Amino acid sequence: MIELKIFRLTLTSTRPIKGSGAQLRGFFATKFNEYNLLHQHNTDKFIYQYPMVQYKMIGQTPTVIGINDGAEVLKEIYDEYDKINLNGNEYEIVERGINYKKEDFGISEKLIKYDFVTPWFALNQENHRKYLSSDKEQQTELLNRNLTGNMLSMSKSLNYQVPERIKCHTELKARRSSLKGNEILAFKGSFVTNFQIPDYLGVGKSVSRGFGTVKKCNL
Repeated sequence: MIELKIFRLTLTSTRPIKGSGAQLRGFFATKFNEYNLLHQHNTDKFIYQYPMVQYKMIGQTPTVIGINDGAEVLKEIYDEYDKINLNGNEYEIVERGINYKKEDFGISEKLIKYDFVTPWFALNQENHRKYLSSDKEQQTELLNRNLTGNMLSMSKSLNYQVPERIKCHTELKARRSSLKGNEILAFKGSFVTNFQIPDYLGVGKSVSRGFGTVKKCNL
């Protein structure tokens, strides 16, 4: 088990905020372009690793999560603006919720249940074809494997060596979602695992845009 520094920022306006994690990411990336971790580009090259800053709409609450170095960046810039612009709509920010603490990440001795509070983007093109041509049991096995793989790649980016096998059991429903104007297959539901993940971190593909956000279930 390791400790991650987590900075959670929530924004409140004078009216309900409508937008997506991708639009929120666009605002911060444009406004603070000098910080590579906010947009995952370094001199026009994409940085292929687990995103240290993630943007989500949890309900109608814009939420930005910073991890380790990303937490330090958020600490510097979280109050450097009075308004945000999402999809051409401007919102005055009247309140900022800030939560900054160290949280455990890694193999757990007990099983933990999580909900996906935003859809999990689980499948690449090859797995998508395999999923559609499989029966229910095979589909569940494929999703369990992919989720384990997501946690392993996440661990690698966060410099955590996984000491034993990660177990995952998913209970999910497929649903259509949209990414960059394309329709994709994503999943909502819950899973049980022997792995500790801080609330509101994302797993899977496109987590910087808000996909795959997890939260522990209150059992």
